[in-house]
Amino acid sequence: MNSYILTVMLLDLEIKMLSYRHSYHAGNHADVLKHIVLTLCLESLKEKDKPFLYLDTHSGAGRYLLQSEHAEKTGEYLSGIAKLWEQPEIIDLLQPYFSVLKYYNRNPALKYYPGSPLIAKQLLRPQDKLVLTEIHSSDYPLLRQEFSKDHRAQVTKQDGFLQLKSKLPPESRRGLILIDPSYEIKDDYQKIAHALLEGYKRFSTGIYLIWYPVVSRKQTQHMIDDIIKTGIKRIVQIELAIRPDNNQKGMTASGMIVVNPPWKLKQQMHTILPWLQEILDPHHMGKITVNELVPES
Repeated sequence: MNSYILTVMLLDLEIKMLSYRHSYHAGNHADVLKHIVLTLCLESLKEKDKPFLYLDTHSGAGRYLLQSEHAEKTGEYLSGIAKLWEQPEIIDLLQPYFSVLKYYNRNPALKYYPGSPLIAKQLLRPQDKLVLTEIHSSDYPLLRQEFSKDHRAQVTKQDGFLQLKSKLPPESRRGLILIDPSYEIKDDYQKIAHALLEGYKRFSTGIYLIWYPVVSRKQTQHMIDDIIKTGIKRIVQIELAIRPDNNQKGMTASGMIVVNPPWKLKQQMHTILPWLQEILDPHHMGKITVNELVPES
């Protein structure tokens, strides 16, 4: 592909994404689930001294002010992280996640929500590496600034899906890849399985985390079916629904597809999800799921 065609494709992609800013949704129930799973997987990789790569395909701005115009307009964080923040006690498994929240909120008040890049930045060790990708013209400079003094990090303005070809396998042969598109671009649902397979062919031992929203259950299930059809083994689904599926506008649930999950992850989520449900969905209008989509053999 010549450079002119690639430039046109990237510009077209950026134009399509201009309507989406994660700052409207930071700290909502989907972020809570996503970042808990991410934290548990990062902590699992740290159990060995050998370094690893953290690759984030759709990084966002990194840090989100919860009193910003965007966050206040939707108020989504109020039914997400704000509810957890006010709990007098949390379960031990969530201590690493809350340690990051407390690092970016030194005062008792909850002011900032750290996105996945800042969670990784805080939890990774000096020997580990980060590759962060963001294509949005407003979010990319913010992300770059957050990591301007971090020698472990490479921040690029590119199509995140392309990183699954160019950055894998890592030199360390250990790594975690977070695939977290906005899904505002409708063909993101169709891209996921192909992108995952491209990465897996190059790096079959990595941990892959795929976040997904449930706005249309049919659309989401089609994406999950495509992932199953790749033939990849060891896939687990973790989902938190705060409302039943419906035909109304808005996200009723979100989930994580985990390829090569750490051996403790399913049991950890069996402990965490009921606690989360009691706080975020006290009337149990939705449901929680830990499901082995594809076994090891």
